[in-house]
Amino acid sequence: MAGEPTKPPSGQDTRPATSPDARKSGSVPDARTSTSDDIAAFVAQARAMSPHRAGAPGRLVFALDATMSRQPTWDMACALQADMFRETAALGSLDIRLVYYRGFNECRATGWISDSAQLARLMSKIDCRGGDTQIGRVLAETRREAVASGVRALVFVGDAMEERIDALCATAGELGLLKVPAFMFQEGEDATAEKAFREIARLTGGAWCRFDPGAAAQLRELLRAAAAYAAGGRDALLQLAKTTSGAARLIGQMK
Repeated sequence: MAGEPTKPPSGQDTRPATSPDARKSGSVPDARTSTSDDIAAFVAQARAMSPHRAGAPGRLVFALDATMSRQPTWDMACALQADMFRETAALGSLDIRLVYYRGFNECRATGWISDSAQLARLMSKIDCRGGDTQIGRVLAETRREAVASGVRALVFVGDAMEERIDALCATAGELGLLKVPAFMFQEGEDATAEKAFREIARLTGGAWCRFDPGAAAQLRELLRAAAAYAAGGRDALLQLAKTTSGAARLIGQMK
């Protein structure tokens, strides 16, 4: 697979982060531990804000583990991502922000993308590289974006967790206050990952689902269901659950 371009595709500059260097590179800032004052201010802000603007496109953060073992699933996600846009055609528009981590301390995010062909072109230029998981940065980036511009849901696809679960849960709890459910889709049967993914899903009001390695049909249904929720909310997911098992698996867990 071709290496990542040195510049983002035309019309899809990576989103600004918190530092000038990060703005240039599109990298996601490191997650940090919130102080008691941070948490108090965050709770006040979460209670005061409306999580989703009326008439605005549904916004979905699509996060992928792009470490070396994930190459087959990355390729599969490239092929399936258009189904997320197609699922929402009758519900309204959908914007997707791709976040991925790989290699040594590399975690990047795109801008908001509303076209499946653009997202496919971007994903095709990214190759997987060895490295540790950075789920904390994914959660923190989703939290920042939820506060800045509103996010309906987070989808995460991965097979491992190598971080402090308590730190992940703290950020997940903040996403729960913002009413941003995390749909944690686990490939394989790693017990440590399952424990963490289940807890993140619970704290955010989302759902955890396992899919078999290489099972494109299973992952397709899960991605379609998450996209339906992002575009149309709980009612859209309930409607889809009448005909697809993926949506039923999600709605059965959500608060």
